[in-house]
Amino acid sequence: GDVQGVANSIMLATAVVSALAFNGPALRAPARASGVEMGAKSKAIPFLEARPALAGWVGDAGFDPLGFSTVNMLWMREAEIKHSRLAMLATAGWVAVDLGARFPGAGADYTAVPSSLAAHDAMVSHGDMYILLILASIIETVALFGTMQMIKGETDRKPGDFYFDPMNMAKGKDSSKMATNEIKNGRLAMVAFSGIVTQAALGHASFPYFGA
Repeated sequence: GDVQGVANSIMLATAVVSALAFNGPALRAPARASGVEMGAKSKAIPFLEARPALAGWVGDAGFDPLGFSTVNMLWMREAEIKHSRLAMLATAGWVAVDLGARFPGAGADYTAVPSSLAAHDAMVSHGDMYILLILASIIETVALFGTMQMIKGETDRKPGDFYFDPMNMAKGKDSSKMATNEIKNGRLAMVAFSGIVTQAALGHASFPYFGA
């Protein structure tokens, strides 16, 4: 059925994105001062050893049971921030649509769509999903050049920094605190969005996505 098709699409997309996110380049990030002693235990998982590569990074809670931090922390943090921001936007947008919000000028074909879950099939049937795919591919390709320059040490850019702050929200504020808040909210949003989509695909397509 349509729900099964959506669920399959979600799982396929998740697998592809995960592979791309964690398939970092062989280049190693510049060495960072490590505050982790050999044999020190993780704060998040006390029975595992802390990963030295995580030391000094914003949001470090010692959680890396699979050892992704040994790939390249610049690449991994860039991927985490990107997915965090997308998840925060996606969660807010998904819930807003299910509460009745519609984008101005969307047209009858979309304003009549009953839920965010149903919007997936609507975009596929109208061919708009391909436009979104092409647009996302262009953005990712352009952004990749900046990421690779950062990893090679050719720029002083930090992971996730696109010099975009038109409202000066970070001006005069503690940047480390704001970065920590972004990481924490982003991680929560990634878990939340996964749960929302799963519940919707299982038949609970309306907010708050549980119950009959």
